[in-house]
Amino acid sequence: MKIGFDLDKVFINTPPFVPNILIEKLYKKRANGTLLYRIPGKPEQLVRKVSHMSILRPAMKKNLDALKKISKQDNQLYLISSRFNFLKKHTSDLIKKYDLDKVFDEMYFNLENIQPHIFKNAIIKKLDLDAYVDDDLSLIKYASIHNPKTKFFHLKNKGEFQSLSKNVFAISTLSEMLKHIGEKFKN
Repeated sequence: MKIGFDLDKVFINTPPFVPNILIEKLYKKRANGTLLYRIPGKPEQLVRKVSHMSILRPAMKKNLDALKKISKQDNQLYLISSRFNFLKKHTSDLIKKYDLDKVFDEMYFNLENIQPHIFKNAIIKKLDLDAYVDDDLSLIKYASIHNPKTKFFHLKNKGEFQSLSKNVFAISTLSEMLKHIGEKFKN
């Protein structure tokens, strides 16, 4: 099975004490109802570089443990991160710190600063993934329309409720995906 994963809020947490709603407002904007992500200017890039230092980005241990179980099965695993180019060094440091380069068959990074939903959709389509895991429901909804054969797993916060489409499933941990993956992939 070919499975793709996002990085942030899937394996790497956000800085402590930063509310998700603030992160959402800093990263996304709406233009005529179209999904758009903000590409920050130079001053904000400095702030984001500090907030993306590995010391402020703790691992999500339960998900990393589940990833190791998934990797021991006969799967091809892909990391697909839409982090912009100015975070290249910080991303590389995190990958090495948590040994993610030893788990994934290939890793894809948004070094050309393409809109995240467009970048990830193109990679998902190129790899013809069976499954993809991300915390960004707006992005998942976009990609799920363009990749109807791919099963999307929305890694959500506990207590969050969303109405999901036929190829999008809500999970709280990667372990939940492991429990449901067999049933969800039967046609």
